[in-house]
Order: sequence, then C-alpha cells, then structure tokens
Amino acid sequence: MKATNFDGEKLQYITDYPKPKSEETLVKVSLAGICGTDLEILQGYMNYDGILGHEFVGVVEDSQNKELIGKRVVGEINVGCGKCSSCKTGLERHCPDRTVLGILNRNGAFAEYLSLPEKNLHVIPDSISDEQAVFIEPLAAAFEIKEQVKIKSDWNIAIIGDGRLAQLIAAVLSLSSKKIICFGKHQNKLSKLQKLGLQTKIGIDEIDEKKFDLVIEATGSNSGFDDAMRLIRPRGTVVLKSTIASKKNLDLTLTIINEITLVGSRCGLFSPAINALATGVISVENLIDSTFALEQYEKAFEKAKKSDSLKVLLKP
Repeated sequence: MKATNFDGEKLQYITDYPKPKSEETLVKVSLAGICGTDLEILQGYMNYDGILGHEFVGVVEDSQNKELIGKRVVGEINVGCGKCSSCKTGLERHCPDRTVLGILNRNGAFAEYLSLPEKNLHVIPDSISDEQAVFIEPLAAAFEIKEQVKIKSDWNIAIIGDGRLAQLIAAVLSLSSKKIICFGKHQNKLSKLQKLGLQTKIGIDEIDEKKFDLVIEATGSNSGFDDAMRLIRPRGTVVLKSTIASKKNLDLTLTIINEITLVGSRCGLFSPAINALATGVISVENLIDSTFALEQYEKAFEKAKKSDSLKVLLKP
C-alpha cells in the first residue's frame, strides 16, 4: 500500500508498505487531517517512528463483524490492553500499555489502510461528509473540556490560540457561553471566530491580566502557558491542551501563589462530536485550508506548518 512513513528523522513516501494484517478491522482511508501533534512528532515528540496521522475517515474493507464491511467510520485513537484497571473502568486512553494511532506504537492514517479494534470504530451517518468527519477526533477533544470542567454561566473565559484546535474549542464553548475572548496572532483566523459572535484580540494587554475565571491554552507553543498565567484570576482554572516537543521547564510558581487549578486535557468521547456535526450545531467546513494527494505529503506538511494555515487534509 501507499504510505508516508516517519523513520524518526524524516518522512518518506513508500509505495509498497506492508498492508496491516491482524484480527482487527481493516479500514481503507478516505481522508486524513494533519494535526499539530503530527508536526510536533516531526520535532521529536513521543520519540515516534512509523506512519503518522490520527484524524481520519474511511470505509471498512474487512472485519470479523461482516455488518461493518462497507460502512464509513472514524476511530478513537487509543487502544488499551483490556486488562488493567484503567481499561476496565472505560479509561483505555490512560492504559499504561496502550497504543495510540499514529502517535505511540501503532501505525496511523497517512496511508491507504489502517487497522483498529472494532470497539474503537464509530459508523458515520450520511448527514456528515468525509470532510466534516475528519474533524470528529479533534472536536471530541474540544468537547472533553466540558466533561472535565463544570463551567459556570457567569464565568469570563479566555481561549489562547487561533489555530486548528482553538477554533474547535471556541465553537464548542460558544454553544453555552458568549463571555469568551479569543486571543490570537492572526487576523484571518480570528475573523472566523468573530463569526461565532465571540470577541477576539491580538495580543494581551495589562487590562486583560487576572480577569478570567477559565483560560484554555491551545497555542501549541511554550509561550502559551505564560500567557495563561497572565490572564487567569487567583483560584481560577487553566485547561492545558498543547502537546509540544520542547523540553523547556515551565515556571509553576504563580500557580502555587495564586492557587490555580491546572487541568490537562487530551482526548474525548466521540458521541458529542458526531451529534454536533450531524445536527449542524457546529460547522467545520470553513476550517479546511487545502487538500493534497498522499504523494504530495511534502507540500501538505509545508502548508500545515505555515502560521496562517488551518486544517490541511491528505487524500490517500
């Protein structure tokens, strides 16, 4: 099969990469999205080597469950051992022996085929297009914030970042609150958030400091944490979404002095994301920047790296 393989140093396009062979369900990938995590892996995050990509939609080609064959699916990316306490309580994403699609010990979606256990797959209704379905995994991660933090209606909320994930977080939180300010660096991206009825701002001023009850850090950069500490009020809550390759130590002094609650936030349940897209509550089409054939992976990644780009898709 065709695949883009990362050997730990560089990406390569391979035309005869071995097709997945296992008792898992085999999925032919229709579209896959390049994520900020993929870009960080290229910089050494997770020390991963293999096929990248974890945001995808595809068609089941083979499965022990014959009713699945021919169905369009997306997939939850964490595969647990099924035996530990985390797995037995529904927290496979925290299994110490898990594999993660395109991130940890499991080949990903930037290929013609991938495999996942049947239980990880979700059949997509016809009302959701392939282009929309690619966003289900990151949209689920955005909805996870509402599962982790009980947001009060009178809270002032700040979102730091204007990229792929920040846009989805803003869309999700705007469903229940308009007391949101999105801080970013790119006017073309912030203009999309303004269409949600949200206030946007380039840069942080003194008037913004210690003003917010909840701050979502989704910048994908080291500076995001420092900005969050400037914005959050004493005893406020900061949700951290960025996964970055940098080994820079963060200064946690202010979190202690101001008694800040830090919440690490990663993957989420797919059902809320699927429902939001199926009902049209959330729209994602305007976040697609461009689509490239798999063999054009170099151009695709260069485009995804540009600071003014949003979602770049690969079509195997």
